[in-house]
Amino acid sequence: MQGCGNDYIYINGFEEKLSDLEKPGLVRRLSDRHFGIGGDGVIFINPAAEADFEMEMYNADGSRSEMCGNGIRCVGKFVYDKGLTDKKSISVVSAGKVKYLDLTVEESGQGGRGEVTQVRVNMGSPILKPGLIPVEAAGDRAVDEPILAGGRQYRMTCVSMGNPHAVIFAKDVAGMALEQLGPLFENHERFPNRTNTEFVEVLDRKNCFMRVWERGTGETFACGTGCCAVAVAGVLNGLTDNAVTVKLLGGELFIEWDREENLVYMTGPAVTVFEGSVR
Repeated sequence: MQGCGNDYIYINGFEEKLSDLEKPGLVRRLSDRHFGIGGDGVIFINPAAEADFEMEMYNADGSRSEMCGNGIRCVGKFVYDKGLTDKKSISVVSAGKVKYLDLTVEESGQGGRGEVTQVRVNMGSPILKPGLIPVEAAGDRAVDEPILAGGRQYRMTCVSMGNPHAVIFAKDVAGMALEQLGPLFENHERFPNRTNTEFVEVLDRKNCFMRVWERGTGETFACGTGCCAVAVAGVLNGLTDNAVTVKLLGGELFIEWDREENLVYMTGPAVTVFEGSVR
């Protein structure tokens, strides 16, 4: 399945039982685009006690990740389309944090239950305290913070949406060499748990263009939590409004930061590409 080109392999954990020791190796094998199925990682959809479903997410390198905005939308589509739920508002827990999803269902026209085409997710409150992101920075926020990478100084704004993000506002983002720049930020000593890095060009107060380097995977076509972080960073730097459309290599996501409730909402597509079985 894919959301804005951010593609993952989804495994029904209600039916497929694997030990935690087996999963990292399996994820690496399945995610390989030449010798496996190919994807930005693997997501297991499991039973949950504290929510309707659990999303157990792995990056392509086999490492665990806390959250994926594009991934969680596809989880919503999977569980509804597969008949695991009849509800159009569901809860999904990932790494102990519960998110709430509203599903847009397109009717089949033949009296069927239809299928999910779009999902709006309450992504929760952005985390701005450096120690909780985590990032090494003085003060209670890392906004427009200088960082030295590859012998050059950049300005970053750090946000966690359940996973760490460093947002870099720049010009000519389309021409940036992310294959060189991305690893410098991902593995920078100031990020104890590594980081996802968003390179963002502000088009106007309601639109921006973003490319993303995801830790454990590399450049991807989209990153839902990254778009949320970009929206928050745009407001904190006075560059964008509270609602912004983030344009990505794989499509667009609409992000709203409700400042009164301090909640970020993400709306975007979810698409099934193919289904099959693998040995």
